[in-house]
Amino acid sequence: MSDDTQILDIDAVDAYLREHLEGYEGPLKARKFDIGQSNPTFLLTTPKKNYVLRRKPPGVLLKSAHAVDREFRVQKALENTKVPVPHMYLLCEDDSVIGSAFYVMEHLDGRNFFEPTMEGESNETRTAVIDEMNRVLAELHMVDVDAVGLSDFGPPGNYFERQIGRWTKQYRASETGTIPQMDALIEALQQNIPADDGQRTLVHGDYRIDNMMFEKNGTRCLGVLDWELSTIGHPYADLAAVIMQWQMPPGKEGRGLAGIDRTALGLPSDQEFIARYCERRGLPGIENFGFYLAFNFFRMAAIIQGVYKRALDGNASNPERAKKLGQYVSVFARHGLEALKA
Repeated sequence: MSDDTQILDIDAVDAYLREHLEGYEGPLKARKFDIGQSNPTFLLTTPKKNYVLRRKPPGVLLKSAHAVDREFRVQKALENTKVPVPHMYLLCEDDSVIGSAFYVMEHLDGRNFFEPTMEGESNETRTAVIDEMNRVLAELHMVDVDAVGLSDFGPPGNYFERQIGRWTKQYRASETGTIPQMDALIEALQQNIPADDGQRTLVHGDYRIDNMMFEKNGTRCLGVLDWELSTIGHPYADLAAVIMQWQMPPGKEGRGLAGIDRTALGLPSDQEFIARYCERRGLPGIENFGFYLAFNFFRMAAIIQGVYKRALDGNASNPERAKKLGQYVSVFARHGLEALKA
């Protein structure tokens, strides 16, 4: 069996699609995408049409993690909104088919920017892509969750209190050793949660440029991808996630903008991006942004720790990269502590 099909039973998928997906015709081939550390993702190719399959990984999983059913539901709900998403074809929650739940969606024929520097692109393209990223984010936070049937997609109460509690539990469950910076950040966040301002919107949970697909020869977003962490929550978490990513070093590992002359590349400053977002949503500005930034560093550190633990257990989607990521937990935690002091 080839590496491409090592955790995907192509014959079983083919038989299932023949029975459940209208217009499907084999023969079927599958290739696993290298991207994605959480839910293994495959390109399914047939003579007439391509699809994408995302599945839960095999092995013992943390409770509530890898919820492909939630990914499917939220993208299905957004299909007729101003938030671009791929079309959802079907969800299979029967573990007996391939060993875990999976869904099949449209394959978007576009381009993906792995880094916000968008090497090789013109300044005009960079400016337009980042502004489109800003527009889509604002549109996401203006979706009427009741109208699209997602009012129960997240529990009530203070989002940040809930999330800090959840990710602290996840972090403790996957902890492989004591990281003092992480312990300090968890305590500091718990003591500095802002009062609930009443904003309750759909949030993506991992909003960044490499989770978006754009036109091949344009700058329009074709679809926002990877909705595993989506829920009903506070919009500033998503906005701060973008700024957090940009504070990372540039290159394949950090995929950020630290030390980059943004003006020379046609890229906005953090403040310009935040101001444009506030303008689109009709907001006067955002107070205490350092907390939201610190929260994102904390959550990403917890996620990376989980990926690292799965790599040690032999369940990571990309084991080699997962083990390298493990060293960044303390780095993210340190950035979070610095953001709180800013």
